[in-house]
Amino acid sequence: MYSLPHFTEKDPAKIIAFMKENSFAIITGVGEQYPVATHVPLEVAVEKDGKIILSGHLMKNTDHHKAFVSNSEVLVIFNGPHCYVSASWYNNPQSASTWNYMTVHAKGKITFTDDKGTYKAIKAVTDKYEGIATAAAFNTMSKEYIDKMLQAIKGFTIEVERLDNIFKLSQNKSQVEQINIIEQLKKTADSNCINVAHEMQKRINTNKV
Repeated sequence: MYSLPHFTEKDPAKIIAFMKENSFAIITGVGEQYPVATHVPLEVAVEKDGKIILSGHLMKNTDHHKAFVSNSEVLVIFNGPHCYVSASWYNNPQSASTWNYMTVHAKGKITFTDDKGTYKAIKAVTDKYEGIATAAAFNTMSKEYIDKMLQAIKGFTIEVERLDNIFKLSQNKSQVEQINIIEQLKKTADSNCINVAHEMQKRINTNKV
């Protein structure tokens, strides 16, 4: 991926936190004729030995499921906020405008689980987002329904072998310019712009400490 040192986050904890905050990810792989991709919510875990494990579930017998079975090498993309940055906000507006964005690419091998692992994956994501005290909680589902669901769904884990990131937040500009960019982004009604402004401000505040 495109990468420059000043746009690369070096702190592993911040990278993992970003992945967890943006865990509705894209898993891509190699199909028979075209690349394949699927959008899924993922659990992101760091084991005691430092290994990063992604887990989730997907529908069986789709093009991407078949592709991942044939070739277990996958790329997982975690996307964060992004926005247009006008050169008119720089000290010298006679330069190129750009796009600020945050993304993490995780490469690894996907492994499909047995029914017990699939059950665990479905329960984990349902408990996390639905909770355990609502009418739609996992523990309220009948065994018959769960058994039927397990016939159509497959759990998986991905052991991350390589992690790359781009947190492009105008770090190549002066602090005065960065502050002006932040103010301009805050004026918009776009949530992406506001979130980028927030991320930029956090880094300025950190550098002041």
